[in-house]
Amino acid sequence: MAKRRILIVEDEQDVAGLIKHAVERTGDAEAEVVVSGDSALKAVSERPPDLVLLDLNLPVLDGVEVCRILRSRSETKQLPIIILTARGAEDDKVTGLEIGADDYISKPFSLRELTARIRAVLRRSAAASEPVAPVYRGTHLQADFEAVAVAVDGKSIRLTRREFELLRFLVQNKNRVVSRDRLLERVWGYDRMVETRSVDVHIGRLRSKLGAAGRQVETVVGLGYRFID
Repeated sequence: MAKRRILIVEDEQDVAGLIKHAVERTGDAEAEVVVSGDSALKAVSERPPDLVLLDLNLPVLDGVEVCRILRSRSETKQLPIIILTARGAEDDKVTGLEIGADDYISKPFSLRELTARIRAVLRRSAAASEPVAPVYRGTHLQADFEAVAVAVDGKSIRLTRREFELLRFLVQNKNRVVSRDRLLERVWGYDRMVETRSVDVHIGRLRSKLGAAGRQVETVVGLGYRFID
């Protein structure tokens, strides 16, 4: 089985070396280190990795801009990205997640936790790539999951990456109850590393954006959520 390829974008040599050692220690992954934002974009274009570990404080282009660029390109819009940075303020975390990062880890960090988060995000990425009907058409909702396009009553709506993944997984499992823990694992990839309330908050935002189609996302008290057809 081919090794997973991890791109480490980190300009502090000692930190990059520790991360590289931790990633490669189990033998099922190999890591490449680059030290600037522009070199990260070049590395991704030349040899696409399975996951990017991205510092925010980088020369030439900062991590936020690198993440935005990667998410704007069709070939990298689903590339797993974990932001790893000394910026620990809540606003920085929110910014990182809203521009499309799959996870956000503040320095200083535990190497054990880092490798666990990497595995979790890779699992989520693999789950997202599982076959699913590319298009859903309902009375109010139309969703093209390959084109990442969602419309309600003919009007296009904008969803965050997390909201889109939630909708896709619920539709993939339509008419079946999906627990909050299951959603955390498959959409967030965290395995209970975050509170289940995060699911409730995102479901609430998704319903609001879906308007008339929001009623299709049912709450099953004590169990989770169900998308009804």
